[in-house]
Amino acid sequence: MKRLTTYTILAMLCLAIPETRLQAQTGYAGNHLLITATIQDGDTVPIFHLEPVTIVTKWALLTDKEIKKNQKLIRNVRKTLPYAKEARRRLQEIEKEMAGLPPKQRKAYIKQYEEEMLAEFTADLEGMTFSQGKVLLKLVDRETGNNSYTLVADLRGKVRATFYNTFARMFGFNMKERFDPRRNKEDNLIDRIARSIELGKL
Repeated sequence: MKRLTTYTILAMLCLAIPETRLQAQTGYAGNHLLITATIQDGDTVPIFHLEPVTIVTKWALLTDKEIKKNQKLIRNVRKTLPYAKEARRRLQEIEKEMAGLPPKQRKAYIKQYEEEMLAEFTADLEGMTFSQGKVLLKLVDRETGNNSYTLVADLRGKVRATFYNTFARMFGFNMKERFDPRRNKEDNLIDRIARSIELGKL
């Protein structure tokens, strides 16, 4: 049974290679297919570069019944997920750019970056509903591994993070709340919706 499962997964991985990409990597010479290979212990072993494949269990995706029942939440996740992924990309960019900078330059860099982001995203974020804002905070945690409070505290200091969180709590948000799909039913549903969207199931 174990060998059958392994064979099935390998077959799926091979089928996941787009035909055009395979041709580009290997190439043709007349009627012969040329394949990159390496020699290991006297044996010639072909080399194939596979696209990343995400394997999830069936329960991790939404059922048809859940899709009908959670249309509003699905719309909210679909709207906010791109912003959360962009937040992860920007955070990685910031961390890379700030590596090795002295404290004064780091502070100036972050301030400039913050102003640029406000100019770029304020209109979009102000157009979100309360429920969409709440989902966005959860998805930012999902993508970055940190809640919004921690992100602000790391980049702009704890005083500013506390101020933002105090202001946010007046509107029912809590920037310190963690995204926990294992223990929180709503977070679990949001995570499964996000997975379904990422895999093209929604």
